[in-house]
Amino acid sequence: MADAPRPTKLTLEVVTPDGLLFRDEVDSVQAPGSEGSFGVLPGHIPMLTTLGAGEIIYRQGTETGHILCLFGFCEVLPDRVHIMAESGERADQIDVVRAETAKTSAAERMKRVKDEAGFKEAQEDYVRAVARLAAASHNKGA
Repeated sequence: MADAPRPTKLTLEVVTPDGLLFRDEVDSVQAPGSEGSFGVLPGHIPMLTTLGAGEIIYRQGTETGHILCLFGFCEVLPDRVHIMAESGERADQIDVVRAETAKTSAAERMKRVKDEAGFKEAQEDYVRAVARLAAASHNKGA
């Protein structure tokens, strides 16, 4: 029995609790795994992994796109990547001023907090703000 032909494209789908954030055919995907960033090309072996805070970077020909991902799960199949993110935003929709304010506020809270739980919460807010700013920085030329 002949093997099925290797796919040449991936369908990338990013879903948040607010609904579908992105769906399109892409050439490659890079995602923020909870244990480090990973890349996916067409024909990748199936896998399921958890996601951390960072950018989903996808390539379509010579163009790249950026989406903020704040935790979740990723299912990889040979011809598709499904991302179920706890939160996410397209780079061109990120409010940079709000993210800068959140980063500054979280940094100040980390300095003055006295208990471990309060520090962890402030640190998580800081990581979210930094991830937003990193994703938004790729949209400056648009």
